[in-house]
Amino acid sequence: MAFPAATASAKSLIKKLLFHSTPPKFSPLSFSTSTTIKATHKNKYKEIKRQKQKTELLVKRRTRSDRELDEDGFSKQFGNDNSAHVPVMLGEVLDVFASVPLKYFVDCTLGAGGHSSVIIQGHPEMKVYVGLDVDPVAHEMAQTRIRGVLHNDSGDLTSDLQVHTFMKNFRSIKSVLDGIDGGLLAPGVDGILMDLGMSSMQVNNAERGFSVLNDGPLDMRMDPQASLKAEDILNLWPDEEVGRILRDYGEESNWYSLQNKIVKARLTGGLHSTRQLVDLIRSSTSWTRGARQGWIKTATRVFQALRIAVNDELNTLKDSIDACFDTLAPGGRLAVISFHSLEDRIVKQAFLNIINCGENDGGKKEGYLNEKEAWIKQIVQGSNATILTKRPITPSESEERLNPRSRSAKLRVIQKV
Repeated sequence: MAFPAATASAKSLIKKLLFHSTPPKFSPLSFSTSTTIKATHKNKYKEIKRQKQKTELLVKRRTRSDRELDEDGFSKQFGNDNSAHVPVMLGEVLDVFASVPLKYFVDCTLGAGGHSSVIIQGHPEMKVYVGLDVDPVAHEMAQTRIRGVLHNDSGDLTSDLQVHTFMKNFRSIKSVLDGIDGGLLAPGVDGILMDLGMSSMQVNNAERGFSVLNDGPLDMRMDPQASLKAEDILNLWPDEEVGRILRDYGEESNWYSLQNKIVKARLTGGLHSTRQLVDLIRSSTSWTRGARQGWIKTATRVFQALRIAVNDELNTLKDSIDACFDTLAPGGRLAVISFHSLEDRIVKQAFLNIINCGENDGGKKEGYLNEKEAWIKQIVQGSNATILTKRPITPSESEERLNPRSRSAKLRVIQKV
């Protein structure tokens, strides 16, 4: 019978395979390497997915401007000069005030006068202009720029606009406006702009101490007359306060280690230059956290934290938004450009607090404004004010490409009812 023979043949074949075949070689090293490669790919995939989700979330929370920059015009005006002060979201700011008769206008952050000079040119009906800035260099540059707008080539005055510029912090807006003769601002102002970003001339001047890449004194004062400097905080303030500043103002995850190293540096003379602080940060930043970009990002957060503390920026902003809104006339608009999440959170919450305080007719309502102002997408309506930017407007892709310093800018606008 064939069946037992076939079975025997099969058994014989199995024995040959089991006892005469060369088993596959097994290397613990190759297994480990293979596992590591798989784990690396898996981690990379997770990181890409996480970044994609984060990007999508950010896009949902903002409204990117569809106002494209004129690339040729931008190149002619600024070229490749990295030291030139480029006003951020200039076109968007012009849109905000385009439909508002600006008889009285205040620029709370005068800077080099980039925004103001163009707004003045676009509003010939303007009667009174007020500019505030604590930086004397910026103040002088802005005055020169505005004078150039108001005079023709022969130097003759071509406008009867009253221009008032003050070396004051914008938290003093009420006292400044009260001090202007004639009571011209009694009805309230029609437009206020706050551009919270640092100007290129401040960052590029190593002596001001704002730059991570240029060596200079640890100063970081916006107002050179102020007494507190960054080196005072690093060398004299209590350990816990230094850590709190790094954690709360810089949102730095490695704050505790940096705090300890900063305090330890006091034993050998302390920190007195930006180079010394950057070297300390570099030595404290693991190379596994992004190599050069890792320490630069950490240094940027630390410098931001110190700058905020030196100039009391967040408390000043909180106090000033309400003061600015109070000085607006009915129909007047307050526009604020912020550059990091701490500022933007304060602006957003302050605007919401304003419309919530005025609730007496059913509370705030969200919706769309069906008017000719295309830049307005979604609004939040209160009884005393309308938030014209439910989500902040961010620069167009072309502006981000031509002016990388604009990438983190967010524009929010509120209008008084």
